[in-house]
Parts: sequence; C-alpha cells; structure tokens
Amino acid sequence: MLEARLPQPLSRNENTALRPMDHFKECKSCPEMIVVPVGQFTMGASENEVGSTPDERPQHLVIFTRTFAVGRFAVTFDEWNACIAAKGCSYRPSDQNWGRGKRPVINIRWDDAKEYVEWLSRKTGRPYRLLSEAEREYVTRAGTSTAYWWGDDFRALQANSAYSTDHPGSMAARTVLVDSFAPNPWGFFQVHGNVYDWVEDCGSESYIDAPSDGAAQTTGNCEVHMLRGGAYSRRPETLRSAARLWSGNPNRMTYMSVRVARTGAR
Repeated sequence: MLEARLPQPLSRNENTALRPMDHFKECKSCPEMIVVPVGQFTMGASENEVGSTPDERPQHLVIFTRTFAVGRFAVTFDEWNACIAAKGCSYRPSDQNWGRGKRPVINIRWDDAKEYVEWLSRKTGRPYRLLSEAEREYVTRAGTSTAYWWGDDFRALQANSAYSTDHPGSMAARTVLVDSFAPNPWGFFQVHGNVYDWVEDCGSESYIDAPSDGAAQTTGNCEVHMLRGGAYSRRPETLRSAARLWSGNPNRMTYMSVRVARTGAR
C-alpha cells in the first residue's frame, strides 16, 4: 500500500512494485487510484435480467491480461478546480448550488473529461485516460455477476438514485459526496448511481464485434460516446452493472461526470 507516502508521481521502482488492490495518489489534488487485478468476466446482461435492454447483448467474455488503475471515486470539484487553476481545464462547471468540494464534478462534456485526463498525464508523467466500457463494468462488478454488486435487487441505502429518498442528505434530486454509501468489494465508491461516468467508447447499439480484451470500441458512431453508472435522477434499473447510456459529445447535463483510469500500473 502506498497511501502513507507523500502524494507525488510514482518512481519507476514504486510503479513496478504496485500490486492488485494497492492505493496511490500522484499529487495532492490527483484522484486516489486503486490497482485493478487481471482476470475475466462476462460483460452484458442476459435476457432474463430485470430491466436489461438489447444493447447490453450479446453477453461475451472479456479477459484482462494486464493490471491497470482506476479512481476510487468519481472526480470531485476540488480535483477539477486544481485542473482549472493550472490552466489544464478550460471549463468551470456549475454545481447547481448543491455544493462543490467532495461532491462529484458535474455538467461536463466528453471533451471536458478528455481535457482533464490529458492534464493529469502531463502533471504526473503517467498515462491517465478515460475507462473503457468493459473496464467500467469490470470494476463495477468486482467479481460479482448479479445486477448490482450487492445482488439482483435494488437497495435504496446502497446508491443515490431517484428511489433513494431515505438516505440521509441525498434528497434524491441532487448529488451526494463521493464517499457516501458503502464501497464495492474492490473498494470503489458509487459505481452505481450519483453520477454517470463518461468512458472512451464510441456509441454502439449492441456488443456485436465488441473487443474481448477490455479495450474501448473506437469505431462506429463517434459523434456520441457512452456513459456508465447511472445517476441521482435515474431509476434503479439504469444503475445496474450492465446498463448503458449514450449521449452526444457536446451535451452538458447535471448527471455527467468522470472517473479516471491509468495504464502502466505495474
């Protein structure tokens, strides 16, 4: 574990020494990262999964042969503001008067998300990027195969959605702090609900010809890109591990956010 070290770019030796489930930060204002283990999973949903849609099929095996790291949380306003201060990010998003700080950054476009990871890469000297759809589903499931990481039935006390009014402070119509609710078995917070994460993949209507190695699908309709995770304003079935949403690159909505990945985690 590297959590106790000063937040600065990892040395070559530190990077080589990383092991699955290690945590690290490469600058004070950088996202906290978790090293994801190699492995495989079945991506998508079966026809009998409640709430599933045809674009989540055909189910297919995805195999990860190399570790990578993923943000423990969605990117926060504090982290985004550091990018603005450094002139790495050009857009200052509104917080809808919900608060900034440790709430997830919202109202960002796909191009804004790309700008942020490019700044992180320049700042740290390491290859930060957006997740692929396959990576996002892999870390959401965290070794599970049910509709949500905790099971097949939605639980209002596990995620911020339109049906989570009984969670203190959620109000079901706004975001909550990124460390709200329990993390999944791999330590990732709010992989279901609160905000959608932009991912690298271009829009697609099915998994026909989808990559089997976890890479992003960068062909097809690239005027739109995919979002994953569900949001504070959405129904529970849209928060499932396999659920997908696409949106035009110029769109800027309150539920749009980002969670980052980093290659070369070993």
